[in-house]
This record gives sequence, structure tokens and C-alpha cells, in this order.
Amino acid sequence: MATVLFINRTNLVRNSIIDGNVDTDKLLPFVNTAQVVVIQQYMGTKLYDKMSNLIETSDIDLPANAAYKTLLTDYIQDMLIWEAQVSFLPFCAYSVRNGGIYKHQSETSESVSKEEIDFLVEKCRTQADWYSRRFIDFMAFNQTTYPEYTNNSNDDLYPSQDAVFNGWNI
Repeated sequence: MATVLFINRTNLVRNSIIDGNVDTDKLLPFVNTAQVVVIQQYMGTKLYDKMSNLIETSDIDLPANAAYKTLLTDYIQDMLIWEAQVSFLPFCAYSVRNGGIYKHQSETSESVSKEEIDFLVEKCRTQADWYSRRFIDFMAFNQTTYPEYTNNSNDDLYPSQDAVFNGWNI
């Protein structure tokens, strides 16, 4: 089953450092990964599935679902835009093709160093963490409006209350 994305290309390009000329096929896998891996973790399985269903059926625009539309446009999309950038930036200069792995470089530009990319990723992660904390705080006070947030069971993902990435622990 294909993942229904919570943002579209226009949302991403207008609200990020990603240029409108970037190939959509390069962006989509990273948006998808950020949504499935990170955003679902904050939402929990039931709320994530509810939101996916509302978007897929276009029921998100019905007056009865105004609260879910607000949740999507005021909280979830901002989180996803910044998490998608965190996922995309380390890979955006590279392509894997039949002949190997290639790094793109324009004739009129200068490649950035790994440290500069790490700096950008960290700045995007800081923004993503801020929006995630905002979402978590909103949900703490509005759980009754979104019953799916607390109705996870068995092998469902339960919503994470931690919006801070502290690096990898090995």
C-alpha cells in the first residue's frame, strides 16, 4: 500500500531551503521516510492511520473533521517539513546509477563541506525538534479531541513524548 503523504511538494518547497528545481523523485523517498519513521512515532499508529485515511479520502476537508485539519496544517505539516529536510540534506548531492555513485556539482557553484552539511542538518533538526515539542504539548492538552492518540494497542506504535534527538547510541 502506498503511503499517503501529509505534505505536498508545494508545502515543502515554500517552507524549506529546498529549491523548486529539485527533482520531485529525489525528494519523495525522504519525505516518505521522515513521515513513516519520525512523524508516525510522535502520532502513534491509530492517529497516524486516521490522518492518512482522512487525507486519502479527502474527508479532511469536511467540516466534521475541522479539528483534524487544524492538527494537520498547524502541527503535523511543520514537523514533517523539517524532518524531511533532516533526511534529505545529507543525500541531496548524490545519485546512484548503473555506473556507480555520483556527486553533482554545478560549474557555477562551490561544493559544501561535510561540516557545512552537518551544520545545516543540525539546524533543521533543531527546528524539527521545536515543532515536535509544540505538537506533543498540543496533544497533551487536547487528547479528548483526538481519541486515536491514546487508543493504541498491542503492536501499535505508542506516541513518543520525547522531541529531542540526542544522537545515536551504539
